[in-house]
Amino acid sequence: MPTNKPTARPTAKPPAKKPQVSASPERRRELLDTAAEVFAAQGYNATTVRKIADAAGMLAGSLYYHFDSKESMLDEILSAFLNELWQGYDTVLAAGLGPRETIEALVTESFREIDRHRAAVAIYQKESRHLSAQPRFHYLSDSQQKFEKAWLGTLERGVAAKAFRADLDIRLTYRFVRDTVWVAASWYRPGGQHSPEEIARQYLSMVLDGIAVRS
Repeated sequence: MPTNKPTARPTAKPPAKKPQVSASPERRRELLDTAAEVFAAQGYNATTVRKIADAAGMLAGSLYYHFDSKESMLDEILSAFLNELWQGYDTVLAAGLGPRETIEALVTESFREIDRHRAAVAIYQKESRHLSAQPRFHYLSDSQQKFEKAWLGTLERGVAAKAFRADLDIRLTYRFVRDTVWVAASWYRPGGQHSPEEIARQYLSMVLDGIAVRS
């Protein structure tokens, strides 16, 4: 016996979302490199998404398709630089080198990082102090403490082993070497006359052996 139940209607499907096309890793890297140059030249606070987009030759709205904010771009720039820096530093520190050789290797690795991430180094130098107060960038403070521990520990080990002078002020020496190396980001340009390794060798000669002729 037939029933009078209404025929069930098919459930309406929600409209399909348009697929989001992600930028290729190469294009994303290009955009971050452009952003890093703008941040380094103009400062984080003065840089807008529009300025980055103009430098990249695109509309600001198009840049938001890849990054949700300039903060996200800066975070990715700095974290990529520090992750690579610490891969190199940790390798040096785990190699069991003597204190002088460790200093030489750390300085050389630092100049290689300036060569690879010059703009990121410049940003780090200028902005890390106030950025580290923000929860998202607290890792900058953690990295600075780890950096200081590595350098001070190596210098102290060198004094104890009589590889370095006993009258050295360890903390002052650390600050001198640190600032002497990293300030190079303000003038260094990749592909210049000297390789990172050659610049490191010259710096190390001046830091470790001085510039005066010995009698």
